[in-house]
Amino acid sequence: MKREPYFLEALTPILVLVLLLSLNVNLFEDTLAGSNQIALLLAATVGGIIIRRNGLKWEKTIHKIVNTIGSAMPSMLILLLIGSLAGTWLISGVVPAMIYYGLDIINPKMFLFTAVIVGALVSVATGSSWSTIATIGVALIGIGKAIGINESIVAGSIISGAYFGDKVSPLSDTTNLAPAMAGTDLFTHIRYMFYTTIPSLVLTLILFLIIGFNYDFDTVAVDVTAVKSSIENTFNTSPLLFLVPVILLGIIMLKVPPIPSLMIGTLLGGVFAVIFQPNIIQEIAGRDHSYLRASYTSFMQAMFGDVTLSTPDDRVNELLSTSGMRGMLDTIWLILSAMVFGGIMEAGGLLSRITQPIMKVAKSTGAIVSSTVGTCIFFNATASDQYISIVVPGRMFRKAYLEKGLKPEVLSRTLEDSGTMTSVLIPWNTCGATQSRVLGVATFDYLPYCFFNLISPVMTIIFAYFNIKIRRLGKDIPSIVKSSET
Repeated sequence: MKREPYFLEALTPILVLVLLLSLNVNLFEDTLAGSNQIALLLAATVGGIIIRRNGLKWEKTIHKIVNTIGSAMPSMLILLLIGSLAGTWLISGVVPAMIYYGLDIINPKMFLFTAVIVGALVSVATGSSWSTIATIGVALIGIGKAIGINESIVAGSIISGAYFGDKVSPLSDTTNLAPAMAGTDLFTHIRYMFYTTIPSLVLTLILFLIIGFNYDFDTVAVDVTAVKSSIENTFNTSPLLFLVPVILLGIIMLKVPPIPSLMIGTLLGGVFAVIFQPNIIQEIAGRDHSYLRASYTSFMQAMFGDVTLSTPDDRVNELLSTSGMRGMLDTIWLILSAMVFGGIMEAGGLLSRITQPIMKVAKSTGAIVSSTVGTCIFFNATASDQYISIVVPGRMFRKAYLEKGLKPEVLSRTLEDSGTMTSVLIPWNTCGATQSRVLGVATFDYLPYCFFNLISPVMTIIFAYFNIKIRRLGKDIPSIVKSSET
């Protein structure tokens, strides 16, 4: 006969997971390459032993795991398409054009403001805060030093902009992971996030404008020209390339589902590559082939595999590389492992047992959102990984939000506003450690100036307590909760 787990029993798999993830951060350079996935599976094993001892049959457990994985399948398909889209947008010159024209708006008097905008443009185009910071960020930190701005402030502006894209770009891993954990779709999640994201970004830009206008700038020569020249010498950077993202945006606004939308965006990228970038096509496929054959080969390669383009500037080269669908496999592996862990934790009632004390206290919408924010920050600090800070709280609070009558996008937005945003503020988190090393600025030095990252979790709590744009379910809450459990 099945019995309800004790609180300590329910907490044990979480503690094991935190311990294993902490070890992984210290022992493995790339924790996403497999060590964190195994940690999730080992923690799931511990949870499986506990719920088996409590009387839950294996057949029910595996049924729950399969259903949980099935719920994440659309997100995994979207991730694969995003890998392909990133590849074709690279070889078509769409992403390089965004970088090229984004760098055009640099102005010494508004440098910090501009750094946020440029970081945001590039990270939205690439979906990666890491590559944005490692390339454009490194150039901007050098420019900031040259004109006499404290490098900690410059680092804060770069990170603020880069994490805007990491938060809202459909190419971002976390932007796909959060709705998958909460049970909503990608574009609903992105649209809903703008309610808290736009005010956070506006406040960030105002603060950097205030700081910027209190500095005396000397006009100096900067090497942005060299970066632009490298892109210009490699790609045909025509403004017509912006038709691709504009068309995709229009398709999204027409509420076409994510999977066909992204497939159209991918195909458009391939078509524009053939029209605008014949040299890139020949470079990828080899010049011994006919252009028709080279076009097909390059398009396929960009969709499924590695593409690396060379320019005279090493800083640009790192940004001009993608791995297609193959590059998404580690993230999909993480999602599968997380679904196994989440399925076992839910099947045995372990997650609900952990959330019981929180839910007794969290009576209001503001309280449950605040509890979610605190939990995400806790996992960022203890598990040292932003993916885990989204995955575990997402599974923990999913049912609780439904029971409170809140739509899944309320949870997914909270996960993004807190889990994604605070990861870079913790020195021993993979994000904090990486960005500190890349920019050459200590995490605690740039932390006070990462205004966007600091404001975002506060903004989502304010919206919750004041009931601003909080989406609620209809009258069929019990049936929705029940369906989420099957």
